[in-house]
Amino acid sequence: MGKGCLISSIVGGAVIFFIFVIVMFFVSTYNGMVTTNEDATSAWAQVENQYQRRFDLIPNLVSTVKGYAKHESETFISVTEARSKVSQVNFTAKDLNDPVKLKQFQAAQDGLSSALSKLMVVVEKYPDLKANENFLTLQSQLEGTENRIAVERMRFNNSVMTYNKKIKQFPANFIAGMFAFSERPYFQSEEGTEKAPKVEF
Repeated sequence: MGKGCLISSIVGGAVIFFIFVIVMFFVSTYNGMVTTNEDATSAWAQVENQYQRRFDLIPNLVSTVKGYAKHESETFISVTEARSKVSQVNFTAKDLNDPVKLKQFQAAQDGLSSALSKLMVVVEKYPDLKANENFLTLQSQLEGTENRIAVERMRFNNSVMTYNKKIKQFPANFIAGMFAFSERPYFQSEEGTEKAPKVEF
């Protein structure tokens, strides 16, 4: 083999190796973006599960309180209307990249949290209700659900942060642009609603 052929082989091998490294970087970066994007979507599913659990608890909770606090109709109407607004917001995982729709969803959930807080204040006036076994069970379930909502929202925001960092970093941001990976909004509660309603007495 002549010297020229040897040099050509070395250059050819180096080019092939370089192309291989570029392709592997491209594939690895793309797959990483897909994974972090799916992680954020999966985390959101857990947020939704906890919101649904709270949504399902409310009718029994209101019904139990009504049995003792029949004159608190304004509060019951407030909770029922807030719950209805939540059910009217058509929000799916596909809407997570839409800040406007996410804000509408947040506003409905925050409204329900506020209404539930007022309901819990009403309970203070009725000692017999606070001793009711059914109410105590529902209260405990609501408190646990509110805590889980807070935890899952935090996990969702952490997942979104990981994803957003990944698509913004150089040179991965070029690949993100090629495949339309866009920044995802965080779940941000309205001021004063970041804490779960206080349901302990």
